[in-house]
Amino acid sequence: QVQLVESGGGLVQAGDSLRLSCAASGRTFSVTVMGWFRQTPGKDREFVAAINRYGGTTYAADSVKGRFTISRDNAKNTVHLQMNSLKSEDTAVYYCAARNGGMSDRTSMYDYWGQGTQVTVSS
Repeated sequence: QVQLVESGGGLVQAGDSLRLSCAASGRTFSVTVMGWFRQTPGKDREFVAAINRYGGTTYAADSVKGRFTISRDNAKNTVHLQMNSLKSEDTAVYYCAARNGGMSDRTSMYDYWGQGTQVTVSS
């Protein structure tokens, strides 16, 4: 099993930056890809970004490209999501996820999930 704990959410104004972190514990050696998803009430969970084990490959949704950056610190079993130029439509609960496999933007492909952290962007 792999446990994921997110941190760094909060209330910010439009245009501000925020950095989310996700700490992994347990059988982390089995994790090859870590990702971030987000969800608003009444909507499906949507993909934000993903990164492979060694950080050489990243993948981001079109809606966040150029504003959000995903990075990974394997020594600390942590993945970060740097969010810049935040918009009100970025408001959501952000979830960290992990899987043993290739890169994917599909929620069904991820085996492990964190509890989520709320990000609220006021306009």
